Amino acid sequence: MSISLGELAVRFGCELHGDPDVAVDRVATLKEAQSGAVSFLANPQYRQELAQTRASVVILDASLAEQCPVASLVCSNPHVTYARVAALLHPPAAAPPGVHASAVVSPEAVIDPSAHIAALAVVGARARIGARAVIGAHCVIEDDVVVGEDTRLAPRVTLCHGVKIGARGVVLSGAVIGGDGFGFARDGEAWVKVPQVGTVLIGADVEIGANTTIDRGALGDTVIGDGVKLDNLIQIGHNVRIGAHTAIAGCTGVSGSTRIGARCMIAGAVGIAGHLSICDDVTVTGCSLVSHSLTRPGVYSGGIPAEEARSWRRIVARLKRIDKLSERITALERAAGVQPAAGNPADD
Repeated sequence: MSISLGELAVRFGCELHGDPDVAVDRVATLKEAQSGAVSFLANPQYRQELAQTRASVVILDASLAEQCPVASLVCSNPHVTYARVAALLHPPAAAPPGVHASAVVSPEAVIDPSAHIAALAVVGARARIGARAVIGAHCVIEDDVVVGEDTRLAPRVTLCHGVKIGARGVVLSGAVIGGDGFGFARDGEAWVKVPQVGTVLIGADVEIGANTTIDRGALGDTVIGDGVKLDNLIQIGHNVRIGAHTAIAGCTGVSGSTRIGARCMIAGAVGIAGHLSICDDVTVTGCSLVSHSLTRPGVYSGGIPAEEARSWRRIVARLKRIDKLSERITALERAAGVQPAAGNPADD
C-alpha cells in the first residue's frame, strides 16, 4: 500500500518536517533506502549513515532532526513508531476464509466462517477456531484446543490437546505447545513416567518463535501471560508461569515450576533452574545461569566470559584452590580470636 507522510504523521502522532504529500510504500535501512521508502534511526551506532540516506523520510527523535538530509517524522520512540509504520506498509498476506479441501477437520470442531484452514492441516474434535484465525499448512490442532480470533499459526505448528491460545497471537513454524513435560519418578534404577494432565494457557497478543516448545502442566497448567514474546528455540518446562509483557530471547531454557514476573527481559542462552521465582521488571543478560530466586527488580548477570585458553586454564586452577585458601584464612582467624565470616565454606 501507499500512504502520504501527512497521513503517517497524523496516524502515529509525529511531527513532520517535510512535504506532507510525499507518498511512501515500503520500509528499508538507512543505507539501502531509495525514494518511496521509510527508514528510522534509533541506535546512535548508525548515525553516520543518516547523512547519505536516500529514503523519502526517516523516523527519528528531536535531537537528530536537524541532521536529517531528507524529510523526517520526529517522535519520542523511533523504534516503536517504525514498527507500527512497517506493520501498516507490510501487512501479512491475506488468507481467504474457508477450509482447504485437503484439510482433515473433525465434524465436532467449531470453526468461524472467517477463519482460514490451509492445506493438509488437521483439526481435532471440539476444537474451536476463532474469527479471522489462520491455521497454516500441515498444522496439527488436537482435540479441545481453542485458538483465539486473529491468531495466526505458521505452517507445521502443533497445538496438543486442551491448549488455549488467546486473540491476536502469532506462532511460528515448528513450535510445539502442550507436549508432555519432563516428568518421571525414580524406581530403583528405572524411571516411571508421571502423567502430564494439565494443559497450556496462553494469553492475548503473544508471539512464539520457530521450534520453541512449551510443555503442558503436570497437574496444574503452564501459563503464558498477555503480550509475552518468545524467540526461537526456547524450552519452557511444565507448570512454568510467565507474567505479562515479558520477552525471552532464543536458546533460553526455563525449568519446570518456575515463575517469571511481568515485564522481564531474558536474554539469549540463559538457563533458569526449576522451582524458583523471578520478580517483575528483572533483566537477565545473555548466557547467565539463574540458580536461585530473584526477588528485587534489576539487571542480573552470571557466567564467566570467554577467555584465551591459557588464561582460562589459570583461572580454573585458581578457582579449584579457593576452598583450601578459605580453610587457611579461617584457621588464621581462629588463631587470632576472630570469628570467621558467616557463609565461609570452611565452616560447612
